[in-house]
Amino acid sequence: MTLSKKNMLIIIAILIITILPLIIKSNADFAGADGAAEGVIQEMNSNYKPWFSSLWKPPSGEIESLLFALQAALGAGVLGYYIGYKRAVGKKVERNKDC
Repeated sequence: MTLSKKNMLIIIAILIITILPLIIKSNADFAGADGAAEGVIQEMNSNYKPWFSSLWKPPSGEIESLLFALQAALGAGVLGYYIGYKRAVGKKVERNKDC
């Protein structure tokens, strides 16, 4: 199998994994885990007081989404850099063995 066919299969798999949950649970309420956890904690212990609060709350949901997306992009960049670095080091070691 050629590299381009493998890449296309990977892209198709990613699209299926991304779209399938939206199709299966089309009427689902996609809420954050924080709110769900808070509800469960209140059910278990109604006297519970949070021991930590945010230092800063974003002024709107859009800003919160932007910060979340930036965090994800930064994490992906760091992960991609690390994988590329390790791959380059591996190729360098292989080249040195051939000499």
